[in-house]
Amino acid sequence: MTTFQPEHVAGEAPPPDSVRPKDSSPQTPTSVSRLNETIRGFIQTWGSVWVEGEITSWNTRGGNVFGRLKDNVADATISFRIWSSTRDRLPTDLKVGDHVVACVKADFFAKSGDFSFGVSAMKHVGLGDQLERLERLRAQLRAEGLFDPSRKKPLPFLPHTIGLITGENSDAEKDVHRNSELRWPQVRFRTKYAAVQGDRCVPETIAALKALDAAPDVDVIIIARGGGDPQTLLGFSDERLVRAVAAASTPVVSAIGHENDRPLLDDVADLRASTPTDAAKRVVPDVAEQRALVAQLRSRLTSRLTQRLTHDIGQLEQLRSRPVLRTPDTIVAARAQEVELLVGRGRARIDRTIESHTRRTAELGATLRALSPASTLARGYAIAHLADGVIVRDAAQAPASAPVIVTVGRGSFAAHSEGEIAESAAGPAASDPAGDVPAPN
Repeated sequence: MTTFQPEHVAGEAPPPDSVRPKDSSPQTPTSVSRLNETIRGFIQTWGSVWVEGEITSWNTRGGNVFGRLKDNVADATISFRIWSSTRDRLPTDLKVGDHVVACVKADFFAKSGDFSFGVSAMKHVGLGDQLERLERLRAQLRAEGLFDPSRKKPLPFLPHTIGLITGENSDAEKDVHRNSELRWPQVRFRTKYAAVQGDRCVPETIAALKALDAAPDVDVIIIARGGGDPQTLLGFSDERLVRAVAAASTPVVSAIGHENDRPLLDDVADLRASTPTDAAKRVVPDVAEQRALVAQLRSRLTSRLTQRLTHDIGQLEQLRSRPVLRTPDTIVAARAQEVELLVGRGRARIDRTIESHTRRTAELGATLRALSPASTLARGYAIAHLADGVIVRDAAQAPASAPVIVTVGRGSFAAHSEGEIAESAAGPAASDPAGDVPAPN
């Protein structure tokens, strides 16, 4: 960074009304205002100078900008201010991390004793070295998949114990505790203190992270800090810390900066909170909201059950009002009458069928009796059988002395053949057309 060359050089007469060492003593001290006015008068003799550095802080208040420039070589910084009237003439994309050259003029506020530089011009030189290194590391870690949303672990709905890593007695710790306890009074914390900037920040934060990650009762870990300029937040972009967070088995919430701060820890954490207060709200559920939700769900359930019961009762009453259920004996009586009618018709049909078949049986019996040989025998005829049962149809079948069995209308008797006799001796039976032999009288 270029140094100033004041216009007033040693050896020249000091400005009037200036304070000199010989002008003051314990008995005759000068006033603070006179001392400040002397310093202001001396500084006003300095001219403007162009300086080169990296913007490490950029805060806007009332249209004016208050920031800091850093010399990356000598690690020196200056504070600067840009009035709103001057800001309109500067590039609109100036931001933290930009490497710039600026035309500055020293100024001293006599009332407050503050020293700063007013900026009358500023332009880009290139991306700041630190920002450039962080962007290269960000690209490398993204290529390795450390920022992949698929590897981020979900937060528990209601953590039993919250691990908190923050600075001792810090506002961030108070914000997390206060807002968490307001939302869920029974919430418990296990806090590990660590430096939140400087050389001790990274090793102490990693050690606290490993200790909380190994605790079996810790369900989620919050790393909290109350914001700051990129220079003070560099520890939370350290590659060692980023990889330690990625390797943790417990979900990690990053609550490092404000909305515009974006250290690498925000990208690798399982959840990024804009502030410590936001982290408390994201990690701990609101007991009032949960009670209201339960009451709402209970009310909806009661309403649905009431509607269902009312509907089912109406359906049941509708079914009970139907005639078939109101007077169930009606359908039984109707069916009984129908069954009785069908039974009567069946019986009548069976009786007619039996009567018809009875007549037919009698007719067939009469026909059978008319055709039966017993009828012929009953009229006085006989049938002669040989001993082997053969019916004698020819006289030659029964020679003399042949045994013959004669069947008549009532029974049978044995006889012996006398042999064939003449037709005239046979009597009228020989000429009977039926060929039957009349039984003897």
